[in-house]
Amino acid sequence: MDDRFDRRELLLHLADMLEALSCLGRTGRPEALVRQLAKEQDSLQGFEFLRTVSPKMTVAEFSARVASAFFLWPKELLDTELNRNALASTVQHDLFDGNPDGWKAYAAHMQKKVKWFGAGLPKIKEDASTKLTPDAAEEAGPGKTALASDWDAPEEKRGWPWPQPGSTS
Repeated sequence: MDDRFDRRELLLHLADMLEALSCLGRTGRPEALVRQLAKEQDSLQGFEFLRTVSPKMTVAEFSARVASAFFLWPKELLDTELNRNALASTVQHDLFDGNPDGWKAYAAHMQKKVKWFGAGLPKIKEDASTKLTPDAAEEAGPGKTALASDWDAPEEKRGWPWPQPGSTS
């Protein structure tokens, strides 16, 4: 399967997560609520996914959870065979544990670019303290799907990040 476009989108999302962490860290307010800062700070306005986290999640907690949720991504995205479940399940478990509405909204946001992201994962139990507001779930509603096609030789490393056979780059 030609998943290089999905890999690219996931890598861009990882970069967005790191940029959001950097912006949150620059506020110098580790005990502030992430969703509140996302509303107040201009530098955070473009990060739609911040509206999907628990309403009670602090910057310090978000930082620790993001590190845990995404540390495998660089290695997984460079593996020959993409492990879709590993990519999504670590985020589901580490960033959205106890927040099923937030996970649904986040997965819908991700599926705008990577249509398979989060599909088929087990449901998570709700923690009453992490309930998402209805407008946050609406903001990250379902979107467009990504394009994918089959490879004729899936075991070979082809396409991004590996150059096509015969290329000079």
